Amino acid sequence: MLVPTQRPKIVYALYRVSTKGQVDKDDIPMQKQACREFADRQGWVITKEFVEKGVSGYKVSADNRDAIIELREAAEKHEFDILLVFMFDRLGRIEDETPVIVKWFHNKGVEVWSVKEGQRRFDNHTDDLINYLTFWQAEGESKKTSERVKTRLRQLVEEGVYTGGCAPFGYNLVDSGIVNKKGKELKTLIINLEEAEIVREVFEKTVSDGYGSYVMADYLNKKGIRTHNGAKFQPNTINRILRNEMYIGYYNRGGVKSKRVEELVIIDERTFKKAQKILDQRKLKNDEKTQMARFTKSSTLLAGNIYCAHCGKRLTPNSFNDKYTTKDGKMHEGGRRYRYLCTGKAMRRNECDGQSVYTAEKVDEVVIDAVHSCFDRLKSTPRDKAIEKKLKAQISEITKDIKRISKENESLKKKLESLTAEIANALLGDSKFSQNDLSAAISITKEKIEDNNKLLTDKQELLKNSKNELDNIDVYYDEFLSWAAEFDESTLERKRMIICSLFKEISVGKGYKVDILMDTTYEQFIK
Repeated sequence: MLVPTQRPKIVYALYRVSTKGQVDKDDIPMQKQACREFADRQGWVITKEFVEKGVSGYKVSADNRDAIIELREAAEKHEFDILLVFMFDRLGRIEDETPVIVKWFHNKGVEVWSVKEGQRRFDNHTDDLINYLTFWQAEGESKKTSERVKTRLRQLVEEGVYTGGCAPFGYNLVDSGIVNKKGKELKTLIINLEEAEIVREVFEKTVSDGYGSYVMADYLNKKGIRTHNGAKFQPNTINRILRNEMYIGYYNRGGVKSKRVEELVIIDERTFKKAQKILDQRKLKNDEKTQMARFTKSSTLLAGNIYCAHCGKRLTPNSFNDKYTTKDGKMHEGGRRYRYLCTGKAMRRNECDGQSVYTAEKVDEVVIDAVHSCFDRLKSTPRDKAIEKKLKAQISEITKDIKRISKENESLKKKLESLTAEIANALLGDSKFSQNDLSAAISITKEKIEDNNKLLTDKQELLKNSKNELDNIDVYYDEFLSWAAEFDESTLERKRMIICSLFKEISVGKGYKVDILMDTTYEQFIK
């Protein structure tokens, strides 16, 4: 009697690394080799391999991972018998999700094996609980190890210790005299005096003259200035310089900011913050309103924050050669003249019942009169204590909001702990809730906590800005006065930047009716 030959088991393997560093260090080949050797010992042949590079098991749910989705589809079709991984955490590190994933494959008739931990079985409620506790403990130990490393790095950064990386433009790396446990001497940063002057020029021309990243890079390249590695400056190089808090004395790594390191300061904080405001404005889309002036070679005073009062589109400055012929046939040249063009109207891009063009000289004259009016009113207005009172009331209200949201988050976190603990009961069949209900409730609670965290971040930033404004009332007032003193003698570029700082928006309509919205920071001093 012939005994039917049992077909060999079909084995699929999954390899995953969560960071680019692991990809670069060849973790995937290591996992492949270990899985293949394990399969050989078991008498298996791996017929298909799935690779996930740079996918976090903590942050990315299985429902959003292509490899897991494809494996699930294959399991539904009974295409394979064994799923093999190097360690079970390759399937995921989310404690309330990973054991459910493993059990799902088990229920589809797929054996789930790990090179390091063997097979996971789900034959009874005890197995369910043991598996859940095993994944929960492993995930907890992994988090503890990760947190210890992160905590030490945070401590070093907060203490103002340089923790590695390339030296930013404006600094040099030198030996610190400190030797680590491996006997390697650590490096530290010092200011490169020559490059520091260039950094100051980048900030000055950005803040005072409105230079954009392309114009600034071209300016430095034409002067023959090069980066650390001898390359020409690119716009993104300029943006990195303008965004780097190192220039105001702070290490910022992994979202952790150090205490202020005075010996590294190249730029004052006021100038740095102005540069950030300009960069944030430049990130806005073309159809969004910006307050910042744009660097232009034209002789128009306004560029960037002037709009059509009828359709709301930004007006574009341009020039033309003023030529005309009189009735006697003589050609006359009035020279080059400038105007503001409503492209929506002129090129029929949108509905607009305003004018196509506005003579720049007429518009600029109205704006300059408004500037002088502001300066005149400022000179007759003393510093007002009512402004300080208003800001303190605003700070108090924001503080109350932060306390309320924080309290709500604490309640949500306790609820999340209870829901997570209830999963063990659900796996044993002792809970009135199903695993799916608990998973959905956990997801909703996590989303609410995340939304509150984002709201807290916004409120804390608003609180920080309000406190900063309160601390800088005198600074803003003195700056306003200095503009009044220098405006008439300033360069065109400097006048543009003063106007865009002073006025939030300028719009012009038919009959040269100009509406000006003043920036609230300075408006408070002339009310």
